[in-house]
Amino acid sequence: METAQETRRRAAEWFKATASDNGGGCVEVARRGEGVSVRDSRDPAGPVLHFSGKEWTEFIAGVHAGEFDLTT
Repeated sequence: METAQETRRRAAEWFKATASDNGGGCVEVARRGEGVSVRDSRDPAGPVLHFSGKEWTEFIAGVHAGEFDLTT
């Protein structure tokens, strides 16, 4: 018997960036009501991170601002 969490995970419509390679090292994102869920594309049955709409918006703003750029 499937758990409620497994049912939600399967039912979600997951997306990944169109620029993603086919090597499987990508994250997938699904809209969840007012929030967003994120998972590893290599392990769709693995852990899922859930973010509120506000958290996701702030994260995307940080990405655009370069807050997470790696320095060499």
